[in-house]
Amino acid sequence: MSDSPAPTPMQIPVVPTHGATEAIHIGASDLPYISLGDGTHIQVLQIDLAQGLWILKTRFDPGVTIQKHYHTGPVFAVTLSGSWQYKEYPDFMNTTGSYLFEPAGSVHTLTVPADQEGQTEVWFAIYGANVNIDDDGNVTSMITASFILETYRALCAAEGHAEPAVLVIGEEQVNGS
Repeated sequence: MSDSPAPTPMQIPVVPTHGATEAIHIGASDLPYISLGDGTHIQVLQIDLAQGLWILKTRFDPGVTIQKHYHTGPVFAVTLSGSWQYKEYPDFMNTTGSYLFEPAGSVHTLTVPADQEGQTEVWFAIYGANVNIDDDGNVTSMITASFILETYRALCAAEGHAEPAVLVIGEEQVNGS
């Protein structure tokens, strides 16, 4: 058993959907990266529950492949380090500094080269749901903004982190406060 004190909750920025007037800063190390157990590590930065928007930085270990999926809204991505591509678009490799726009409904399988040194880090802004599908196009699971927020908070707690100070817009409407 550790003698270190239990983590203390950080002030959670819940932003009202109307009347917000101040900028909110989140430092690079203010939120933990949490492992999803498949070589993917996420840092959730912002969730807008009303718009179904989730903004996160993701680190992928070399050789990671994410299940084939599509999004119900557009996705914007900036590669911060490393490289990755979609199996369905083998002629295009996203590398450090690359920008990618995905229209809603674009089917793809994200993969990171196995021979790459170090992790790939990508900033994503995702609108709507991530719909995972099998090879026949059948839906196997769905990830939404609220699901990713709940999952991130639960994994942070499981790893002993304080309540993460994710910027959340619209939570007061969902929780009735």
